[in-house]
Formats: sequence, C-alpha cells, structure tokens
Amino acid sequence: MVLTAHGTRDPAGADVTRTLATALAARLGLPVHPAYADIHGPTVAEVLRRAPAGRTPVLVPAFLGSGYHVRSDLPEQVRLSGRDDTITTPPLGADPALAVALADRLAQAGARPGDAVVLAAAGSRDPAARAESVAAAQALSRLLDRPVTVGWAASALPTIAEAVADARAGGADRVSVAAWLLAPGLFAERVRAGGADAAADPLGVHPAVVELLARRVREAARAATDAGRPGGRADAQPVPAVARRGAVSDFGRSASRSAPATSRSGRREPGRRERTAPPVGWPPAQPGPERGASPG
Repeated sequence: MVLTAHGTRDPAGADVTRTLATALAARLGLPVHPAYADIHGPTVAEVLRRAPAGRTPVLVPAFLGSGYHVRSDLPEQVRLSGRDDTITTPPLGADPALAVALADRLAQAGARPGDAVVLAAAGSRDPAARAESVAAAQALSRLLDRPVTVGWAASALPTIAEAVADARAGGADRVSVAAWLLAPGLFAERVRAGGADAAADPLGVHPAVVELLARRVREAARAATDAGRPGGRADAQPVPAVARRGAVSDFGRSASRSAPATSRSGRREPGRRERTAPPVGWPPAQPGPERGASPG
C-alpha cells in the first residue's frame, strides 16, 4: 500500500506524511509506504516499482482536493511504474467527517465561541477544486453553527489576509482561521501570517484523517471484491483484505442548514479574479481530545 502526499521543503511536512503512513498501517494491519507527488522523493513510480510481483498495489492519495496532482500526476506516475494493476482509492476530499478535525485544531489554537471564522485553503485555478474547499467550509459551518468564509493561500481571491480583514471590516472583534491543509509547509506559514487572532495548525495525523484514509481503502477492497462477483466490474483488481472497523461519523447528516456556496456579491468584480469565499457558519463546539493518533 502506498500513501502519497504532495511533498514539501519543510521537514515537518514529510514527518507528518511518514507518521500518517505509520498510523494507517497500524489501523489496517498492513504495511504502508509513503511517496510524494512533488518537491522530493521517493516518487509514486519509484515506490510502486518496488511492490512485490503478484501483489496488487493500492495507491492512497492523502489529498484534500481532486486537483492536478490527483487527476494527472498520479495516473502518470502509475503508468511510468509499469504497475497497471494498481488500484487508486479516492482522495480524502472534502468529506464532512473531517469537519471535526478542523474544529479540534481551531480549539487547540485558542479559538473562542464569538470569533469570526475563515477557512484557509491552498487554492487552485480549477473551479471544481475550489468548490471542494467551499464544501469543507460548509461542513465546518454546519458543525459549528456559524458562518465560515474562505481565504486562499494561492491562485484565487480573497487571500487569507484579505478574508481576515473582510471579517474585521464586517464587525468581528476576533477572527480565527482553520487550516484546510494536511501538513506544515509554505501554505501553513501563510495561515500564520494572515493576521488572525487564532491560526490553527494543519489537520496532520488527526484520528479523523487516519480513519477516513482507512475507510477509502476498505471501500476500494469492497469494490474489488464485488468486481469478482457476477455483475461486478471486469476491470477491477483484487486488493489485500483489511480489518473492518467503525467509520467516522458523517457530520453532514445531522446538519440543520447549509449556506449557499456563492460569493458575497453573487457576481464577478470587473478586473479581478472571482472571489470564491461564500459566507457559510461556527462555535461553540466543544471538541474532545484526540485519541489513538501519533503526534504530527
């Protein structure tokens, strides 16, 4: 099994990926090897080439969105490896189960119930990828029952600092920023530099992240098993059996409402890139302590 992350020049980011791989291996009872899509190695192709013959490799993308790396880089890496029997699970994505991780990180950063909340996301020129970050803000809004806006670390507006300033201009005495990021690196530094009163750490090795990765593998295992039955997909490949344990709760199911994913003005501003920060909701959630995860 290969856990792949973006890659970063920050050694702490690589530490998070390795720790995630260790935690996922413990969760599934299977060996998990880290690989990286960018910046440094080992690459996905290098790790897949070392996979034993006769064993179907499983590629698990630890990405919060389905952007360029997931749609283009990873399939190309699989092709270069020569292991066309590889099964690739869906990425983490904007699964509502991660809202509790965002809330936990906010609480750990010192966020208060009266704070305005901004979700800081990596950013993308791909509207579909930006929409996934907006969906994450909506899930956090439902959990915290308070508007959550989106600020971008790159490639879109408003920036994180602009979103924080907009919240203050709207009357907020304090602003907290949740980091829709997996590991430390350049974008996490931009979260800390955004001028918020409380800036959360990336999700890291939160139990909800580990459990969601495990769920992605279990779902791939079920799909491959079904493919071997009458009426199943003929092109699916078998994957190793994994331990079946409880899945993370879907916080979206208990949501009482969800704000629309539109910009504040509802239209594009002439001469500017589209501001993709929908008012979406927050506190007073009282997240419990993390259990069962190694520190990131």
